Amino acid sequence: MIALRRLRSTSFHLGKIHLVNMSVESGMVANSIRNKLQNSLEATHLDVINESYMHNVPKGAETHFKVVVVSDKFDGLALIKRHRLVNDILKEELQNGVHALSIVAKTTKQWDESEKIIDSSPSCRGGFGK
Repeated sequence: MIALRRLRSTSFHLGKIHLVNMSVESGMVANSIRNKLQNSLEATHLDVINESYMHNVPKGAETHFKVVVVSDKFDGLALIKRHRLVNDILKEELQNGVHALSIVAKTTKQWDESEKIIDSSPSCRGGFGK
């Protein structure tokens, strides 16, 4: 399998990142993540990507996610504070089965001025007894 190096977002508001072999918005956990981030941050752009298939987990698992969240509520916050805010919003999911969470957190201005390119996550390097 050829690993993707970069992903390009093809939409500006509440759209999807152009993905190959990635699961976007599937399952109860992904939906919970999406709802909590949307409601808490009033996101102008939000992608919830289930990256579990890239890891040594059962088929259909919801354990590894990447979120791309754009919100005006990030204005004036350092990147670490944005990540802490997202982690706090998703505290329940992180304590109940979500093993990994990659976060891209931008202000609306940063997103609008960007090329909307999101780096793909690295391939799994083991785990679960490997």
